[in-house]
Amino acid sequence: MADAGGRLERQSSDTTRSSTSEDARLLPTEQFEIEEPPSPGPSTNSPHPPGPPPKRHTITPILPSIQHLPIDLIQRLFPTRTSKRAAAASLLLLWLAAFFTPLILSTRPVRDSAGEYAINLSCVDTLFPRNSCGIDGTSCAPFANLSVPFRCPANCAPVSVLEPRPVGPQDVVYRPLVVGGQPHYRGDSFVCGAAIHAGIVSDAHGGCGRLTRVGERDSFPASDRNGISSIAFPSYFPLAYTVTEDPSIPCPRSDVWRLLALLATPTLTVLATLFSTSAPFTFASVFATIFAHTAFVSDPPGTSRHSLSVLPDLVSLFARRLLPASFCAAVIYRLSARRTLEGLTAQLEKVALWLAGFWFGATSNYTLDHIPIQRLTPHDLEQQPGAKAALAAIVAVLALAAGGQAWHLRAEGRLPLFARGYGALGALLLVFVLLPGVSLRLHHYVLALLLLPATGMQTRPSLLYQGFLLGLFVNGVARWGFDSVLQTTGELRNDGAFGSPVPEVLSVVVVPGNGSDNSIAFSLGGETRGADGISAVVNDVERYRAFFADGPEWANFTWEGRGGGQMDEYFRFAFISDGMVLDFSGTGTWLANGTYIAPEPK
Repeated sequence: MADAGGRLERQSSDTTRSSTSEDARLLPTEQFEIEEPPSPGPSTNSPHPPGPPPKRHTITPILPSIQHLPIDLIQRLFPTRTSKRAAAASLLLLWLAAFFTPLILSTRPVRDSAGEYAINLSCVDTLFPRNSCGIDGTSCAPFANLSVPFRCPANCAPVSVLEPRPVGPQDVVYRPLVVGGQPHYRGDSFVCGAAIHAGIVSDAHGGCGRLTRVGERDSFPASDRNGISSIAFPSYFPLAYTVTEDPSIPCPRSDVWRLLALLATPTLTVLATLFSTSAPFTFASVFATIFAHTAFVSDPPGTSRHSLSVLPDLVSLFARRLLPASFCAAVIYRLSARRTLEGLTAQLEKVALWLAGFWFGATSNYTLDHIPIQRLTPHDLEQQPGAKAALAAIVAVLALAAGGQAWHLRAEGRLPLFARGYGALGALLLVFVLLPGVSLRLHHYVLALLLLPATGMQTRPSLLYQGFLLGLFVNGVARWGFDSVLQTTGELRNDGAFGSPVPEVLSVVVVPGNGSDNSIAFSLGGETRGADGISAVVNDVERYRAFFADGPEWANFTWEGRGGGQMDEYFRFAFISDGMVLDFSGTGTWLANGTYIAPEPK
């Protein structure tokens, strides 16, 4: 009994010591996360010796004495937690003043010498919107004798049309819609693109000018100026305009104010990353300030053209997107960024990898602008030159990065969990692809959310990948918002083709005359099921509409030549359904010598 009792006592004591020792070795709280699987202990029944236990990656700083200098400096200057919090609050207040004061001053309303407010334009504003001006363009009148001051934002030169836009005999796509040049531009040209081409405003900073409608013009020569190649149109158009400087408009020195706003956020993010070892503070301050920087400065969303100042629109869009983005940021931090940043004392590497990657992704409208992929849809990949090769290169880079991350996750013992999670995500995306009537769109923010969990470890590649993906998320949401992952064909089409039937030109009769008395008559036909009528466009302006219910005369269209035998004219035809103009036929050309050249079949 004594021996048994002694053995029992010793067993109890050993159990107590084991429990105490286990408690002493408890891991920090953040390791008890959903994604952290339990580490299996050695099995006495296993015929094979256990493998190496999972490990958690940590970065050992290169030249630690140098990388710890910012931490030591902060500790000497602000030795207490209260003093550190006061310093952080002061830094954020200084950023608010340095960022928003220039922003307010640079976006205030401006008026010309006559007291008329300058119209705020977006990069795609035009006087003659496509398919919106009615017969003969009357809805976009007046065509002449009107002059208004205007103001353009920065970064309008790269803004291009993403769907083929007819300009006479050619279809323009993936280039700025600027037709003609000094002294006048065609009425459907992007006004801010034309102002940059004319040298009136700067692409880097925007600016002010004066627009004057000058009525119909009959020649729009092309030219290369200030980084924009304009488009030639060798015929007449009912509306043309000029853009000129107007010294009476007190346009703010947006270059100075913009420079101050541009410097404020990078300075704060470098300080918050370099001098802080607090993962929550670094993550929250960098995320919030770069989000604001993107929404207001580097890639602001489009705003209302008739507002006196663009700032109220920008503030409204910023507030609308910040709250859901902040919720996403909290989840990202909990599941990914905390594991990467917490306990990291390699301050210079954190700036060079994580913060630099963040900025690279957040400014992707500049850094990735040369990649020939505008939208990740099958239509765009087929249409844009070089898009397939670029996509193949991106997929190869992603595959290499994924392989490296999988290796590190395996070392941490988390690869099976991630394999199951991404397998489930892949199955869900496949279901989305198979859903009828909608298309899967992997927006910037969606790609970031899908890939960020795999960066939740403290390795140097993870620092870089995580920063870049966070930047992509910020850029996508701050600029475009939370667009749906599933979008209908109409949403994706924008102003592109419907894929509808087009009218057939059955016969063409040219009636010669004297001077401008020439005329041309078309006999039209084709599959009319589902259509209500027909539309005829001459020189990219709708000139004729007829409906089937009015009788067989809809099939006959006669045009009295306005070129006077001096210039070519261009004809296209489309069916109408429910008041909407569907796809147009190819462009037929009536040459100045009276010859008609039919379009090539599509």
